[in-house]
Amino acid sequence: MPKNNAEKILKILKNNFSLPKWVSTERNPFQTLVVTIISQNTAGKNTIRAFEALSNRLPITPEALAKADLKEIEASLHVAGLFRNKARVIKKVSQIIIERFHGSLDWIYSMPFEKTRETLLSLPGVGPKTADVVLLFSAKRPTIPVDTHVERVSKRLGLVPEKANYEDIRTALQTLYLPDDYLDVHLLFISLGRSYCKALKPLCKQCPVSGLCPSKRIED
Repeated sequence: MPKNNAEKILKILKNNFSLPKWVSTERNPFQTLVVTIISQNTAGKNTIRAFEALSNRLPITPEALAKADLKEIEASLHVAGLFRNKARVIKKVSQIIIERFHGSLDWIYSMPFEKTRETLLSLPGVGPKTADVVLLFSAKRPTIPVDTHVERVSKRLGLVPEKANYEDIRTALQTLYLPDDYLDVHLLFISLGRSYCKALKPLCKQCPVSGLCPSKRIED
């Protein structure tokens, strides 16, 4: 029964993991957008180092980043990898936010959810995961971002079908869990994926939810 297992899994994860220290729900929507763009294909530690470097060099506002020299943004993001492309995207999205939204993303708090998500997805560099991170972390809107860890863990635990795509996974998890738990589900599934449910060599014997996992391996 996926629903029963889902509740048991979350309870076990809450008892075994602390929420990551790098997580912040205090950033405004634009800051969250910038840090999430930086995080694409980048480890959490390097993401924060790059965001802090950028913050120390420039105000994290659409106005400042739209006007900034591209090389200055690139220099700050160097540690994050793909820094040239990310710098271009950040500068471009800053310009668009000024032109289309008067320099503010505050509309994400009040616009209907699906319209808000659709509008975010229209911005350069913003895919479904990035849009959902901004919505969940900064506006506490009811959505679950699905990264590679969340996808892998959800499928191995049998909570979603093996061939489920991003939207299938997001919808299924949101059906299994209460909105108040969406942030925990996102973060704790990532913690499980990084610590035990690894892509190539999952540590099934040590995994705290192995007893509920239909994909567990007998040998490690």
